Amino acid sequence: MAWALALPTLAALAGYLFAAFLGETRQAALRGALLAGWLSHALAIVIDITGVGAGSGETGARFGFAPALSVTMWLVLAVYAVESRFVPLTGVRRTLALLGGAVVVLAWLFPGEFRPNAVSRWAPLHWVLGIASYGLFGAAVLHGAMLNRAELQMRQRAATAPPSGMPLLRLERLTFRFVGAGFVMLSAALLLGAWFANPWRWDHKTVLSMLGWVIFAALLAGRRAFGWRGPQATRWLYGGAALLLLAYVGSRFVFEILLQRAPPN
Repeated sequence: MAWALALPTLAALAGYLFAAFLGETRQAALRGALLAGWLSHALAIVIDITGVGAGSGETGARFGFAPALSVTMWLVLAVYAVESRFVPLTGVRRTLALLGGAVVVLAWLFPGEFRPNAVSRWAPLHWVLGIASYGLFGAAVLHGAMLNRAELQMRQRAATAPPSGMPLLRLERLTFRFVGAGFVMLSAALLLGAWFANPWRWDHKTVLSMLGWVIFAALLAGRRAFGWRGPQATRWLYGGAALLLLAYVGSRFVFEILLQRAPPN
């Protein structure tokens, strides 16, 4: 399957690299390169997760730490692509494009583990909800970083620094909308996982996921009750996102790469 992934991976990498290093004046070329990279990235994800080209004749799904990162980054890039059509989001395009190129190569080098049988018929929905929450929280982290950057520029009154391209209050609202949507998705994923888990295990993935849920619940409650905003709010956002990243991606990286064995479902 590595060869089946090669063509879309290389096409995505080429598109992202062009988008990262083309000058800002070539907007049409930038959008075209980013779209080509994003579409090729989508094809690579489909090939990896479905196991197309594996040659085994088995049906099922593939998943692992690298595909999880790849899908998350693809969702974040989708949010960026839509928003950048309406407001200029300067200062993040190069970073996102380079990260997109990095994750498609990582997913090519470390394709997902093949799973012909899920532990429950609801397991695929659980995985989809979990990855959707990753993407939404990833978008929230992106907007939180832009929010911190814009506030820093305002405090420093740096006339030479490029503006973020989006009003501060709008950035803040978008950040918390993504946090709220991600929290709903994460809650649904955790409830579904608890429903079909037999037996229930308090392993590292469960504990870290629950801690992440608590962090995001506290952030939303603090925002509503005490008006948390700015660096105080983004610190909670970054902390919760880091816990979720460790919960699935980090744990599977340890099992798949360091320990060289299949992780528990």
